[in-house]
Amino acid sequence: MAQSSVFGSTLLVQGAEPLLAERAVAARVAQARREHPDAELTEVNAAELADGRFADLIGGSLFASWVIVVVNDLASLPEQALPLVRQSALEPYPELCLVLVHGGGLKGKALIDALKKAKVTRIAADPVKAWELPKFVAAEAKSLRMGMDVQAAQDLIDAVGTDLRSLAGALRQLASDYQGEQLSATMVRRYFDGRAEVTSFAVADDALAGRPGPALEKLRWALSTGVAPVLVTSALAGSLRGLGKYLELRSARMPDNDLARQVGVPPWKLKDLSRLSRDWSSQAVSIAIRAVARADEQVKGAAADPGFALEQLLRTVDQARQAGRAR
Repeated sequence: MAQSSVFGSTLLVQGAEPLLAERAVAARVAQARREHPDAELTEVNAAELADGRFADLIGGSLFASWVIVVVNDLASLPEQALPLVRQSALEPYPELCLVLVHGGGLKGKALIDALKKAKVTRIAADPVKAWELPKFVAAEAKSLRMGMDVQAAQDLIDAVGTDLRSLAGALRQLASDYQGEQLSATMVRRYFDGRAEVTSFAVADDALAGRPGPALEKLRWALSTGVAPVLVTSALAGSLRGLGKYLELRSARMPDNDLARQVGVPPWKLKDLSRLSRDWSSQAVSIAIRAVARADEQVKGAAADPGFALEQLLRTVDQARQAGRAR
């Protein structure tokens, strides 16, 4: 078997970002298919590998000698299946292409450590940090044969949100009209203006900036187009946490890049936080975060009308902002 073959090998995909994990798995499966188009492919959740099922999967069948096995959610692997999975991962037989997917966390750490010690090939699928998102968007655009500057990438993030799958989908929409072109911020804003992709992040931006009317309008539009209420509370919580960290750290003498990293935002976002800080105090942020926590419980089942709970939340957030401004 040639060293470049993916058969007779194991790939560990580790990290909590599903889109990146799926792409890593798809790339390995595609490579295996190119080598042996007739290979038998099986995807299975690790929790289902009890009672010897894993042995059946890697053993192939009467109709296929080459086998591709993808085991998802490795952290849920039953204890009784661990020895065979570990042995197969460390010493895969020549006809087996094994892919193990672990979503991160401490569960299943012993197996992960054993794989790392054995230098099993690993691909990280870690969540993309907030300040890295424009770079991800620009790279994704390039892969679709489009150019995109930093401001255009950020405008897309503001329109669609931080979910990688949503961003990738939005870029595919843009590519259908602008493939081969250089995308400007104006083009991105024009393309998404008034569309259903008004997101929870746009609601959060207006709420924190003291624009309760537009925030309420965007909230109602977002909910009417299928945005889950919990995404709104999540966006508000994230924005408030970032603002709170900025208020705590802004007096520290550190470079913008270091400050941005501590706060958890891209460096250019510091200007927005600086502007918001004029109307917010740490106490006001704390009040707003507690209100978001209550609303989060309500939209997850404690309230009969999640939409009304979110409208009340926007009013409370604006009241907290006004109190912070009057300090």
